[in-house]
Amino acid sequence: MKPQKIEISSKTIVFSVFFVLMLWFFWQIRELLISLLIAFIIAGALSPFVDFLEKKKIPRSLASLFVYFVFIFVFFNLFYLVIPPLIGEVVHLVKTLPVLINDEQVKQFFPYFEINSLTNNIPNITLGFFDFVKSVFSNVFFIITTLFFGYYLLSDKNFIEEALKIFYSEEKAKKINHIIYIAQKKTSSWFWAEIFLMTVIGVLTYIGLIVFNIKYALPLAVIAGLLEVVPTIGPIVSAVPAVIIGLSYSLNFALIMIGLYIVIQQLENNLIVPLIMKKITGLHPIVVLISLMIGAKLAGVLGAIIAVPTVVFLKTFLIEWQKIKE
Repeated sequence: MKPQKIEISSKTIVFSVFFVLMLWFFWQIRELLISLLIAFIIAGALSPFVDFLEKKKIPRSLASLFVYFVFIFVFFNLFYLVIPPLIGEVVHLVKTLPVLINDEQVKQFFPYFEINSLTNNIPNITLGFFDFVKSVFSNVFFIITTLFFGYYLLSDKNFIEEALKIFYSEEKAKKINHIIYIAQKKTSSWFWAEIFLMTVIGVLTYIGLIVFNIKYALPLAVIAGLLEVVPTIGPIVSAVPAVIIGLSYSLNFALIMIGLYIVIQQLENNLIVPLIMKKITGLHPIVVLISLMIGAKLAGVLGAIIAVPTVVFLKTFLIEWQKIKE
């Protein structure tokens, strides 16, 4: 049997080098790409409201300005109303948690818990959290450019199609733009479904904690709502501080906290998620977890947040693209 001869053409070498350089280029501008992706999701989420006003004979630019102003106003006011009391309660919880864990009932339940290790690391964890919040809000340029990108994508609905016409024929540009539009609708559906899911879980947790008169109900509920972005693991992690605080009351309260979080998670898994999220994303939980890990590795917390909508967009785009090719 004659040995096979493998020949690598100059075209293949040029393509490989170009591909590597493109990857390097995208890595260098990853913050810009993240900004554009967030703006794309925001524009898709707000587009139905602008389309509705446009049908009422209101110019799209004016309708976009009004809807965008309302969105920014509501968003920042929610932060203003929630964040200050939340930070106050989180700081108090962090200071009190070592005392709670030193409680005899807690130590009896967790005999090998290293309280000294936790106490030593709590300042670093707290500083890390506040450094993240500070970095997000101090990066004014990133926020402003993202908001501007979102507004222009919202007000000029033909922008993507016009940009595609530079590289493709008019017919092909329209087809690709239609695929992007479908993928954007899917991504915006995920956005609103996730907001709804996080709100429902946060409210249910808050009501349950208030009913049982558990301290730090607000931060615990916010944590439960925010961690809904991480399936399976998020609800377990969010339950840990509630169980520890419950143990500081009594073993019965700890069991009640476990029961409360299990009931809420069962409602989520068997009622809310099947009705809303699975129909929208169609992603297996393993795929979601892998995407979250990759997003966190590439771009930290922000990367983890936008990982799932990115996968949803790519999946929808590839499916629709395949339909055109068939």
